[in-house]
Amino acid sequence: MRFLTLFLLLISLSSLASPAPEFTLTLDSQAVRLSELKGHVVYVDFWASWCKPCRKSFPWMNKISQQYAEQGLVVVAVNLDADAELAASFLQKVPADFPITYDPQGELAEQYQIIGMPSSYFIDKKGEIRFTHKGFFSAQQAHYEQQLITLLNETE
Repeated sequence: MRFLTLFLLLISLSSLASPAPEFTLTLDSQAVRLSELKGHVVYVDFWASWCKPCRKSFPWMNKISQQYAEQGLVVVAVNLDADAELAASFLQKVPADFPITYDPQGELAEQYQIIGMPSSYFIDKKGEIRFTHKGFFSAQQAHYEQQLITLLNETE
């Protein structure tokens, strides 16, 4: 019985939302703070040029960005390369149809407690982190998309 109680407590704690750390990005040539995107679902993805799974995640992020934009999805990628040329070279080979922001000192990555690449965060319409993913696995795309749809269908 004690094991069951502990298990249920862990499940309930893992579903608790936490506020997303603030940062500024550029949307349509304007600086926008993450908090100004309340009412939207935001997918924040941390990546680097050397990250092989990132090459697989970008086409998927392009797809969901286009497919769900009208429903309120905003996809943002945060690059962690210290050398901007490395990020530019990556983006020439694997283009992004969504905003890219840069964190070469890793300050934002530290706030989000990044431990692997890529690391992704689904932020709900209230600005709370609801789902996180370490790595990108092609076999999990349907699962990721279902989490996204869940957040898009929620009311504030």
